[in-house]
Amino acid sequence: MSGFKLQRLGIIMEPEPGNPHEAEGVLNPGVARGPDGELYLFPRLVAKGNYSRIGIARVRFNEAGDPTGVDRLGIALEPEADYELRPDGGGGCEDPRVTFVEPLKRYIMTYAAFSPHGPRIAMAESEDLFRWKRLGLATYAHWHGIELAHVDDKDASLFPVAIPNSSGHRELGMLHRPLFPGTRPEEIAIQHASRDVDLDHESIWISYCQPAPNGSEPERLGRFTSHHRLATPVSPWERLKIGAGTPPTLTRHGWLIVYHGVSEVTGAGGDGHHLCYSAGVMVLSQQHPRVIRYRSVDPVLTPVLPQERDGTVANVVFPTGIDRRDDLGTPDRFDVYYGMADNRIGAARLDVPDELPPEAVANPPE
Repeated sequence: MSGFKLQRLGIIMEPEPGNPHEAEGVLNPGVARGPDGELYLFPRLVAKGNYSRIGIARVRFNEAGDPTGVDRLGIALEPEADYELRPDGGGGCEDPRVTFVEPLKRYIMTYAAFSPHGPRIAMAESEDLFRWKRLGLATYAHWHGIELAHVDDKDASLFPVAIPNSSGHRELGMLHRPLFPGTRPEEIAIQHASRDVDLDHESIWISYCQPAPNGSEPERLGRFTSHHRLATPVSPWERLKIGAGTPPTLTRHGWLIVYHGVSEVTGAGGDGHHLCYSAGVMVLSQQHPRVIRYRSVDPVLTPVLPQERDGTVANVVFPTGIDRRDDLGTPDRFDVYYGMADNRIGAARLDVPDELPPEAVANPPE
């Protein structure tokens, strides 16, 4: 195992019977502590036809401080903008991550907008987690002649503070995962021959933009530039692809990320190729976040429960939310919120060790 201790805490949200907004599942939530100290969950709510909204709920805890369920509070975002709607009536706001960005003094939600051209990274901002204002689609500088605005993109999250870019200047950092043609897991899995990893395309990337001046309205964040391939598939459990998961959270060892990796498994009776989504841990240097200090050799969470193995998409654990338990006086404890088979939401406790385990796998992409 990776050396990071992880313990499942249980299912905290399931589709509500009779609720049309949740007819096809609740999954992949963002989480954030509000100004009132309460923990709020932002689940993806999937209606019939894979039409996704982003809900808002308050997390309930038991006497021991473990999350046990939620109180639904309504809808944070639903498809309204042209980049969230499709001509066929479909669309969606999907898989949010929420970060309080200190230079902006606001919460920023990054989410996948299911646009007419495919998934794109969109953003919204809020001062209180209840009223959200769209900031539009993320914009990018070119990368080696490629117009990233025309490339499918998912799994974005922001660092909470300005970090050094490739030139050493402090800017807002964003993790994201471009989906170049030919690099999707479904396309790779059908290739029976041995295959080298494409370091340019199958990566978690980090990009940077200038923060708005303190106190100003972030009507639209600047262009993201200085694109850097942060991590590529290395271990067998992530052979087909990796993607960013929880927003970067500072620990004693550096920036902690719980990310996902995809591998291929053979179905029962040899009935073809199936995908398996697992979760691993990555720790980035606090001073130089482009440097990977630790990366788990083995996953810290794999789909073993029936609710993780059977659902809308089988064999999926998909981490998207993280909460440092300062409220309990345990800053080395992090609660991770994750999608279960694209149908339910679970929580697990991740304990950070006193020392980083020695078996780290970094294998930098450059």
